[in-house]
Amino acid sequence: MFYSILAVTPLNEDWFSTYLPVANKLVNKYGGKYLARTVNHEQLEGPEDNATIRIILEWPSREAAVDFMNDPEYKPCLELRTNGSKSFHYLVEGKDDLA
Repeated sequence: MFYSILAVTPLNEDWFSTYLPVANKLVNKYGGKYLARTVNHEQLEGPEDNATIRIILEWPSREAAVDFMNDPEYKPCLELRTNGSKSFHYLVEGKDDLA
């Protein structure tokens, strides 16, 4: 499994109504599943990071996550999100390299 971990701080909400239906449809298309998409979070460690929304998605494979990001239907939505927010997106493999 792979996980997308996002920290998103919207600069405005103008893009939400266009972005969400398409993103939701495409997450499903590529076998993704939202595990968390919430403003209810707290930072326990490290330099202050005041992201408004934390999102965790589970993907069946790295390829599914990358295909989602590269889907032509998603490109304009990604542009809306990146222009309308401060966003960080990490793709994490679900394994323990230190075990």
